[in-house]
Amino acid sequence: MAKKQSKGGAKGPARAANVLLAKGIYAVSASTNARRKGQFKVATKGGPKKAAAPEAAGKAPRYYPADDVKTPLKRNFKPKSAKLRTAIVPGTVLILLSGRFRGKRVVFLKQLESGTLLVTGPYKVNGVPLRRVNQAYVIATSVTVDVSGVDVSGIEDAFFAKEAVEKAADEDKFFNPENQKVSPPSHTYR
Repeated sequence: MAKKQSKGGAKGPARAANVLLAKGIYAVSASTNARRKGQFKVATKGGPKKAAAPEAAGKAPRYYPADDVKTPLKRNFKPKSAKLRTAIVPGTVLILLSGRFRGKRVVFLKQLESGTLLVTGPYKVNGVPLRRVNQAYVIATSVTVDVSGVDVSGIEDAFFAKEAVEKAADEDKFFNPENQKVSPPSHTYR
């Protein structure tokens, strides 16, 4: 019997297999392999494109805005507050890693809407007042304190907002240092 001839003709020179040089390292990279196999080749559909008819130039607008109006960019995500780490629950003792009170141990009270943690020393114990802290800059310890009797429902991000200073209109009032003093917040949480 005669040998069957393969259809399709010559396929080109045979390529050596990708050799494993060391654990996880091959002689040929994954992207080179994909290029050789033709994985990135994309066939175009629909044949040659027809020449587009030239668009008729419309009438120029009569009004142009004097200032460039900035259009806001499209946002592809909805801003959400950070997810609280599982090790941090109300009453957990945290170690602050940065800021004025770095190295101090504080008690976690609750997470605010902005995602920051509401912590306190307490102030009478170690001098750390009621503060907002980013959870990336704390270490959670295994020690917990009972804070069930502490009411922090009234404390939100607005509590920490700086009170606006009214600027004086007259020069006499402007240079008078009495008018520039900022009164401390009216609340007495510590």
